[in-house]
Amino acid sequence: MQIQILKSKIHRAVITEANLNYVGSLTVDEDLMDAANMIEYEKIHVVNVNNGERLETYLIKGKRGSGVICLNGAAARKGAEGDVVIIVSYASMDFEEAKKHKPTIVFPKVGNKL
Repeated sequence: MQIQILKSKIHRAVITEANLNYVGSLTVDEDLMDAANMIEYEKIHVVNVNNGERLETYLIKGKRGSGVICLNGAAARKGAEGDVVIIVSYASMDFEEAKKHKPTIVFPKVGNKL
């Protein structure tokens, strides 16, 4: 049996931009993506702590070291600069393997720095 389990989480990052005129997705500082074991185009869920909005989209690499967290396209309607978000990704794995799995969790500092 395969189940979905938490693979990675960036916990309490701060939105730095919202760009309604972009095609779509979430841009994230490449340093944060690496630390969280996430890759470009990976499916993610974004949970906005400030307003309760939740959305599903994919990741785009942002400039390394920039601290960027940018909601793009329609997602820009789900949050504003300064909102706190939780970014999560999941993996499918065998039930027994999942019991041993430890997710990668990153807690960004001020400016979305490691």
